[in-house]
Amino acid sequence: MKKPLALSLVAASSLLASPTLLAKEQQASYRPSPFTISASRITTGTAEVGNQGNELQRDQWMFDAKASMPINRQWSIGAGIGYDNLDYDWRSPSLKDNTQTWDKIERYRASLSLSYRPNKNWMFIFAPKLQYAYANTASSSNAESYGAVLSGMYRFDSGNMLGFGVAYLNDIDEVRTVPFLAVNWQITENLKLGNPFSAGFSGPAGLELSYQLSSDWNVGLGTSKRTNRFLIADEKQTAEIEEWVSFARVGWDISRSVSVNAYAGYFFNGELELNPQNTNENIDNQGAAALDVTFKF
Repeated sequence: MKKPLALSLVAASSLLASPTLLAKEQQASYRPSPFTISASRITTGTAEVGNQGNELQRDQWMFDAKASMPINRQWSIGAGIGYDNLDYDWRSPSLKDNTQTWDKIERYRASLSLSYRPNKNWMFIFAPKLQYAYANTASSSNAESYGAVLSGMYRFDSGNMLGFGVAYLNDIDEVRTVPFLAVNWQITENLKLGNPFSAGFSGPAGLELSYQLSSDWNVGLGTSKRTNRFLIADEKQTAEIEEWVSFARVGWDISRSVSVNAYAGYFFNGELELNPQNTNENIDNQGAAALDVTFKF
């Protein structure tokens, strides 16, 4: 899930009409914080892997810290770091070649971003990324991945934005490109279409249709393809889980500084690939749940 399912859209407070002049002045003077930190917890149901009675249940913690700031009217920069802890609970004898001995995965992430607005309509973003993802059976020194995301968006007179992007990723022992649609479209006063995730090693940005119920509550429905690739042993032995996820989200803006999002999700069309054995095992569909808490300061 946002990161894999934990990342989400929060409606801007500037869309809400205040009943008094004082509230309007306070709202007009409000500026979003350039610093955010978030913590997410994701858990999945038990799914059968392959046809040999193997089962897998996954839990994941995700922690992120991000900052952004404008340089001038045209340029802005940003940076982010993240740490993920993945717990893979195998509940059956073994996969091929006993590779199920890996059950703890750590992932460290870092990124920069540079945004350029040549005029009032166009915006271009370049974001290099670095990641280390490895199981407890492998060394971190061999688990490096790097790449970059490039996107361009056009802003219409209505304020809606639409564009296209591509992520070039030199992942562990594999190079791949991930195209994605970049969108920020206010369909009605309360209904919005946007990207729930950041494009990168975990997949494209996805799509989410969200609805603002009130000044504090919003809901959303979304979907995206997700990828998790990590080193399970030295000499470039990797495991990759590729799957789709659909989700329903409920968001609560507790204050301008704190927001909480709860998710109910469903993973489907999953596949586990082991290399260099080049073996593939289907993963049964399974339900999932997640909770994300974000702080702005």
